[in-house]
Amino acid sequence: MNFDRIQAAAIRLSGRARVTPLLSSPFLDKIAGRQVWVKAECLQHTGSFKFRGGWAAVSALSAEEKSRGILAYSSGNHAQGVAYAAQEHGVAATILMPSDAPEIKIQNTRALGAEVILYDRSTQDRDALGEALRREKNLSLIKPFDDPEVIAGQGTVGLEIAQQAQVEGILEADVLVCCGGGGLTSGVALALEKTAPLFTVRPVEPEGFDDVTRSLEMGVHQTNKTASGSICDAILTPSPGQITFPILKRLCGPGIVVTELEVLQAMALAFQRLRIVIEPGGAVSLAAALFHGNELSGAHVICIATGGNTDPATFKAALQTLD
Repeated sequence: MNFDRIQAAAIRLSGRARVTPLLSSPFLDKIAGRQVWVKAECLQHTGSFKFRGGWAAVSALSAEEKSRGILAYSSGNHAQGVAYAAQEHGVAATILMPSDAPEIKIQNTRALGAEVILYDRSTQDRDALGEALRREKNLSLIKPFDDPEVIAGQGTVGLEIAQQAQVEGILEADVLVCCGGGGLTSGVALALEKTAPLFTVRPVEPEGFDDVTRSLEMGVHQTNKTASGSICDAILTPSPGQITFPILKRLCGPGIVVTELEVLQAMALAFQRLRIVIEPGGAVSLAAALFHGNELSGAHVICIATGGNTDPATFKAALQTLD
């Protein structure tokens, strides 16, 4: 996994992925005590940055690998990104999804032509189920974060941030990334290492699911005690990846952990001040910028709003925090 692979992915994604905007609001700046920039990947195809990794991975497959069909497992955003990329490439897709994933994500994945197989993430081992399914159907597996081509696709977010920050005159910044297994965080860190070396990438996680933060503190892989139980479904992973963790350990600053209330408040403020919809897992970075300023330094913070696929009930709960 290296910068050259990210550049190659950027070429394959050119004209396919949206160049998402870098948004700001003086109202958010006042809350944060510094200038806040939001990279709105919630406006990406399928409502998430995961489209980038899905397209990068599917487009890198050989004709023989595509002919066998592909398999992915995901709580929803990787599922949709891979399903859309597979549909565009004329490739059959099977997606393993947790039964408690937001219904909108399950419906969207099916609508994009993929076969969806549900499992109970609190009692069943996703990796074991996926491996059995892969062998049974002889499918090509595209992992959600621990896949070099997926990481490369996600890293193109970092390339865009560097270009957009240069236009805005931002020379130094903390870059906050909503972090599950670390695919986006490691890809962005690799991209910025070359294109904006004065930027510091910081993983952000929800309370109770801070495996990356603890892993960085301890220097070795740490695991979450439970696999479910947070509104931030998009970034609930048991432990950082085997490929991603060495990159995170080498390039990232300390992790930041936010509460569910802070996440809901960030969702509401993003809608109120930026007019964008962010799902809980995609709002943890903004929550850190707004409510954990004591853990940051410098005049600028860039938050990646990773996804916008929230269900109406959760979004309503977020808006009620404005009352």
